[in-house]
Amino acid sequence: MEKYIYIGLAAYYIVINIVGYTLMYSDKKRARRGEWRISEASLFTVALLFGALGSTIGMWKFRHKTKHWYFVVGMPLILVAQVLLTAFLLYHFMR
Repeated sequence: MEKYIYIGLAAYYIVINIVGYTLMYSDKKRARRGEWRISEASLFTVALLFGALGSTIGMWKFRHKTKHWYFVVGMPLILVAQVLLTAFLLYHFMR
């Protein structure tokens, strides 16, 4: 049973990061076309739901939101916090 929990968490992590990456791409594409945009709150929400890696990679890959200090600082900080939280949880629950 425990094995399936880890597989499910890994699958969630992969999917949410693909979503974060895709949202950055999609919002950049919409910005260029002058279309309706994805809200900054939505972009940060996906990052906070453990999609910070994909969101950060997408931000730099597509050069999207890189002129906004709160994205340039916030996304990597969320990522660092998630890495530290994951390391802490793995250390305490994988004994």
